[in-house]
Amino acid sequence: MNTMYFTEEHELFRKSLQDFLKKEVVPHIEKWEKTGTIERFIWKKFGDMGFFGLAYPEAYGGLNLDLFYTVIFLEELQKINSCGFAAAMWAHAYLAMTHINKEGDELIKQNYLVPSISGDKIGCLCITEPFGGSDVAGMRTTAVKEGNTYVLNGSKTFITNGVYSDYLVVAAKTNVEEPHKGISIFVVDRDTPGISATKLDKLGWRASDTAEIAFDNVVIPESHLMGEEGKGFPYIMQHFALERLIMGINAHARAEYALEYAQNYMKERKAFGKSIDQFQALRHTFADLYTDMTLCKTFNYTVAYRLNQGEYVVKEATMSKLKSTKMADDVIYQCLQFLGGYGYMEDYPMARLLRDSRLGPIGGGTSEILREIIAKMILDKKDYKPATN
Repeated sequence: MNTMYFTEEHELFRKSLQDFLKKEVVPHIEKWEKTGTIERFIWKKFGDMGFFGLAYPEAYGGLNLDLFYTVIFLEELQKINSCGFAAAMWAHAYLAMTHINKEGDELIKQNYLVPSISGDKIGCLCITEPFGGSDVAGMRTTAVKEGNTYVLNGSKTFITNGVYSDYLVVAAKTNVEEPHKGISIFVVDRDTPGISATKLDKLGWRASDTAEIAFDNVVIPESHLMGEEGKGFPYIMQHFALERLIMGINAHARAEYALEYAQNYMKERKAFGKSIDQFQALRHTFADLYTDMTLCKTFNYTVAYRLNQGEYVVKEATMSKLKSTKMADDVIYQCLQFLGGYGYMEDYPMARLLRDSRLGPIGGGTSEILREIIAKMILDKKDYKPATN
């Protein structure tokens, strides 16, 4: 136990979560990977156990716990070998719900945050667009004010939970003349006329429903605007720190899982009269990989601690995602090699893990974009500021 960050209560929570996942989730993973549909009952079970409310206020049914409970939640989800299932859970709990909690007014919190924590409603976050990718300021989706409503037009893509969610947190331009100041955030009910979703066929993350979503003259009440009009860009940037750290933590956790699996395999696998963990070439490669994983894990815990203290860690979280996702890809690639031909078989976990991990350097901001953000902060002295209300 890392006593610098984790208490005995944290570890008891980890054990209870492991038991829950083993009993309630693992038996269904193969089916959900094949169908691409996570059945609704599991969302409710997560809600009943309080897993969606770890970081949220008690007033709305949450537990108001420190960020290291979230770290444990993310780590253990990566170790059931379905990054798609994990993504569906954390995209609901930490992408959609974060905006509801931070920018939603009291009525929105009662109507969306409360049932999200209980597992009765599922949310998705709609920012990325077909022509925009990581260029948030260049989004084309518009929300035009008409009386006491907004009319939403445009499209979003690569949206996790984009098919089966009950509500959508949508970023749209309310002022097309201002690329950064003209973006606003809305909550939109799934059954609002004019919304259509198309499920995307992906290399990995097969269990999660990822969608392209079209908005065709979708009329929403002005009360569904979250926060201030025009402040959507700083809201999004502010929450990207958490999203990037989440993806960094996910990466070190799946790399750790791959190494644990490979270590057990190498101990049992015999070649030339001895287990393959006794061959120097493999031992030293494993040592390098384990070192890389541990360095990322240690850094990620430090960033999580600072974020938990209320610091604005956008630079460090960006570094976390950049390095940890690359590390995980490298580790998992080599762990598949340790397994030889069995690593290439679907009956073993590495093939899926390799596919799933490859999204790490792409989703939530590509590595190329992250390098430019870091360069701007270090070389150009750009200072990204949190949103102010």
